[in-house]
Amino acid sequence: MSEPKAQSPSEQEPKAKALSESVRVGGSAAEATLSGGELAWRPSGGGGERRSLELDSEVLGVRVDGRALKVATCARGDEAAAASRPVTCGGGRGGGDGRVREVVVEMESEEAAATWGDAMRDRLAALGRPKRLFIIVNPYGGKRGGRQIFQTKVLPLIEASGILYTMQETKHRLHAQEIAHSLDLRKYDGIVCVSGDGVLVEVVNGLLQREDWDTAIKVPLGIIPAGHKRPLDVTSVVQGTTRFFSVLMLTWGLVADIDIESEKYRWMGSARIDFYSLLRVVSLRRYNGRVLFVPAPGYEGFGDPVEQISSCKSYGASTGLQGDRSNDFNDETRAYTGPSLEADLEWRSLDGPFVSVWVSGVTFAGENIMTAPEANFGDGYLDVAIIKDCPRSAVLGLMFQMKDGSYVKSPYVKYFKVKALRIEPGMRVGSSNKGGIIDSDGEVIARGDGSHSGDEIEHLMAYGPPIQLTVDQGLATIFSPR
Repeated sequence: MSEPKAQSPSEQEPKAKALSESVRVGGSAAEATLSGGELAWRPSGGGGERRSLELDSEVLGVRVDGRALKVATCARGDEAAAASRPVTCGGGRGGGDGRVREVVVEMESEEAAATWGDAMRDRLAALGRPKRLFIIVNPYGGKRGGRQIFQTKVLPLIEASGILYTMQETKHRLHAQEIAHSLDLRKYDGIVCVSGDGVLVEVVNGLLQREDWDTAIKVPLGIIPAGHKRPLDVTSVVQGTTRFFSVLMLTWGLVADIDIESEKYRWMGSARIDFYSLLRVVSLRRYNGRVLFVPAPGYEGFGDPVEQISSCKSYGASTGLQGDRSNDFNDETRAYTGPSLEADLEWRSLDGPFVSVWVSGVTFAGENIMTAPEANFGDGYLDVAIIKDCPRSAVLGLMFQMKDGSYVKSPYVKYFKVKALRIEPGMRVGSSNKGGIIDSDGEVIARGDGSHSGDEIEHLMAYGPPIQLTVDQGLATIFSPR
């Protein structure tokens, strides 16, 4: 399944009539044009700099007030200057600060303003933007700033875009999953999560537990109510009859240890990751085990061929992340059970010990961590980065190179793409009873390090038996900048 090519507004609206008018922008006389997907103007008299706004990437909405055409945009700087350069709402590469601003175009008559307003709204509607959204806010995650972020960052964008919305805050763990499982999706064009990765993952799992999962999972998901719809791969993480659905990544070894074990230093803020990374490098761990995989085309040279691979039988782990509905995934329900694999696929393997196994469906793991520079979240493959034999000094250097993804070029890193992958995790080198942590999308799904007590929540899967990952290309949909 290939990702559909995005069309420009002019390609989507080939018969849209171009408009031209003498106007005033910022109090100065100008000649304005509305053609295809661009609103542009130049000072009257032929001199001065031409300004423009791209409807698909810069304009949130438009309203008419008498002779004034008020165009809401997400930019920084004064209106006219900001309108001359591309921006991305929410502080993306375009440099937008997420604040809504207005470009006011004064027309010669109210009739002209109404005509231009209708024309711009028609063009914006043709972009496929959502009209009604269900917004889930997590007020407890991170620094407990979800509620404030919604009020100060998200809500102004929604109101400027003219989007109707329903907002609900999560009350407890797995609440977002419960909401997505029972939500009347006919009322909404998309679901927006104001939170960290965890709520998005809960929503995906909730949608796939529904009897109408095949249509529910197509509801666009996102954080900011703007952008375009794109396919999103969903990975089934399976151990026996137990399933967890991932949209981001899975880690085992060094990265999982740092991510999960550094939680006790959360009081340090973002410095906790750097601090604990140094500790883990100084006392570097290696884990026995095996990784089996079905390579993507062009990557058949990685690993060794496997003559026969056994099925992932049930190991009885059935509680944890899925809550009381973990047993919904069986032959007696119509919930999504994941993609099937052809029996004659050629599997290959890499034997441990391993320093780190990182499986990713997206390019970035964080703002300054490029996990998989060749990843595409709609290509139907997982990107795998494996570190095996590597001295401590080299590991430290690799961690610095993760900022731009150049670490994958190191001779100590095996970087390749797979259609399916199976992890057979073993004990830590030098220990007969301590394993590691397997972390998927920020949640511990299996733990064998003996650090948790019986009073804590039981993890979804057991540590030791095989855990298999299989990609379903473009199963879900996400709002994304073009």
